[in-house]
Amino acid sequence: MLRFVRIWLPAIVTLAGVVVIVAGGFDEIALEGGAGIIGAGLAIWLMNVLFRFGLHDDQDRDAEDAARDYYDDHGRWPDDPTPPRATATEAVDSEHPTEPRRIPRTGTGPKRPPRRPS
Repeated sequence: MLRFVRIWLPAIVTLAGVVVIVAGGFDEIALEGGAGIIGAGLAIWLMNVLFRFGLHDDQDRDAEDAARDYYDDHGRWPDDPTPPRATATEAVDSEHPTEPRRIPRTGTGPKRPPRRPS
């Protein structure tokens, strides 16, 4: 059915316009009527083309939504290469493996209020 609407219906309507022109003997009324029917056939074809482009845009939009969902779940885009995993020896701090790393204070952050004596 889809192939009929996409291909055969516009072709049949356009051919009917040509038949009207030929059957009318190429007089003014036949030319105007046939041209109108040919225009209708071409309009059907153009609507099918525009509909197909619209479907293609929807597929692109769906693919983008799926990629954004993947990014939300994994923190990277699906087509990004996977980051290399650190080995067990690289993951351990060699100087102080049991102590957490401390970031030195630079004095630029907010000041803490002084402690109250207890």
